[in-house]
Amino acid sequence: MTPNASTSSEPSRRSFLASTAVATAAVAGGMPLLAACGGSETGSREGSTSGKAADKLLPTYVASTAAQPDLPSKNGSAAGYTGKVDLAALATSVPDKLGTGAPFKIMSPFWGAPPKPGNAYYTALDAAAGTKVTWQNQDGNTYGEKLGAVLASSSIPDMVVVPSWELGGKIPNAVTAKFMDLGLYLAGDKVKKYPNLAAIPSDAWRMSIFGGALRGIPISAAPASFIVPYYRKDIFDEKGWSVPKSPDEFLSWAKDVTSAKAKVYACGDMSWSAQVIFGVRPAGTLGWNIEDDGKVTYRIEHPEFLEFLEWVRKLFAAGVVHPDDRARSGDPSQRFTAGQILVFNSDMSAWYTKTAEQAQANPEFQIDAMDYFGADGGNPTLYASQPASLWSLIRKGASKETIENALAAANFAAAPYGTKERMLVDYGVEGTHYTVKDGVPVKNERGNSEVINAWTSLAAPAPYFAHPDLPDVARKQVEWQQRMGAFMKKTSTYGMNIVEPSRYANLRSQFEQLELDYVRGHKKMSDVQAAISTWKSSGGDKLRDWYKKLLDKNGSGN
Repeated sequence: MTPNASTSSEPSRRSFLASTAVATAAVAGGMPLLAACGGSETGSREGSTSGKAADKLLPTYVASTAAQPDLPSKNGSAAGYTGKVDLAALATSVPDKLGTGAPFKIMSPFWGAPPKPGNAYYTALDAAAGTKVTWQNQDGNTYGEKLGAVLASSSIPDMVVVPSWELGGKIPNAVTAKFMDLGLYLAGDKVKKYPNLAAIPSDAWRMSIFGGALRGIPISAAPASFIVPYYRKDIFDEKGWSVPKSPDEFLSWAKDVTSAKAKVYACGDMSWSAQVIFGVRPAGTLGWNIEDDGKVTYRIEHPEFLEFLEWVRKLFAAGVVHPDDRARSGDPSQRFTAGQILVFNSDMSAWYTKTAEQAQANPEFQIDAMDYFGADGGNPTLYASQPASLWSLIRKGASKETIENALAAANFAAAPYGTKERMLVDYGVEGTHYTVKDGVPVKNERGNSEVINAWTSLAAPAPYFAHPDLPDVARKQVEWQQRMGAFMKKTSTYGMNIVEPSRYANLRSQFEQLELDYVRGHKKMSDVQAAISTWKSSGGDKLRDWYKKLLDKNGSGN
């Protein structure tokens, strides 16, 4: 029951930022966190809790039966719903208000202009959930700075939303120190009081263990959530172009179609997709893996890391990348819809948002996704995304009533597709925020200004796609994930929420800028190789030993 302004129940930095032109920092895999080896409040805050130790902390999983998907999850994909919305047939997932109406405060990242306090959307949700939330929405673009400052202070809101991409520096340890163990309320069968939370997949809950305790309420993500190489299908069809099926074919096609004079370029910066093509593991903790010979390695130590950089550099050198992408300015998705670039990479959200955006302005517009190919033109190797990307947490010291109200809000926010609660969260109040015609809900101006990312950051159901106005897009999204998921592997750190020792916090930060500079011709391959050597000698080899001990103790995620 995805609202017209968004696309799925899989929030991520890219989907949150899909319309802001600043989704440039996150890469698949992000920088997830892992909880303490010791599994106790007083133990080390570094390491992980996994295996049997983690299983004891998890809520009992009870799948929702509210609505059966038309396209069930397969190969790690999200589920898909392609039918119309029948308001009279919607199920009820929260039959009784679980909140008492006691006030509490929530701090959350927000992109765009937040709605005014007391608006009709917030009022309706509070009334339905039995809550009274004061939202302290913060600019998502600078959220990490605000989050770090708040966690370092003595004044923390009752509930705080923490994205995986902000888990760097001192924030991971602060999460363990400042937020409560929810196990007393959610572990085992206790979660059955909150059936929508019970229906969140166990892998997402496993990644919500911080400092040896279940502290986070997760936004779950489909493992087959990959960066997507989109192409202008309408232009490809008009020109009679075949979709490239190898790196060499792509480069050849790109040279043929680029016309600087006509201001048409083959693509934007393809670095995100190129990492997938060449089988490079994701950045962050997912980049670590136990090889067949038993050695633990990081992503930058493999030849495919250099190969992906070299191929992207060839694209820039050939002049097939738009100059604004070289300068990292403007919004690539706008260049894509304007026909200035024919291929660009983004997350799954762009499939729906761009189709909906262009429906009236350019009815001929068609967006589609290339299937990934490998470096040799054969089958690709894709790495599973972590099963959770964002968490809401409750501060230590919160009153029992505040805790119960916060959990009531999260339970309401996690309502599954096909329920009245999901409809309210995604669309607001019928007649006030949207209307339904022929089974298609459409937001009005008020809906688009009030019903935007806030409640959806508290919790989410199992991942799904549903676009009643564009059901074919939901079908294509699921089918693409299913096809790509057939080539998916998990790294040894999959499903783990890892806190690296703070002395290594900035060890890999140099590579983001180095990669940007190298593909644009500003650095040499010798600079990249020197950086890898420096990484090893300045802590990479010691961090490898740390990961080896961690994986020996906790087992592998794959």
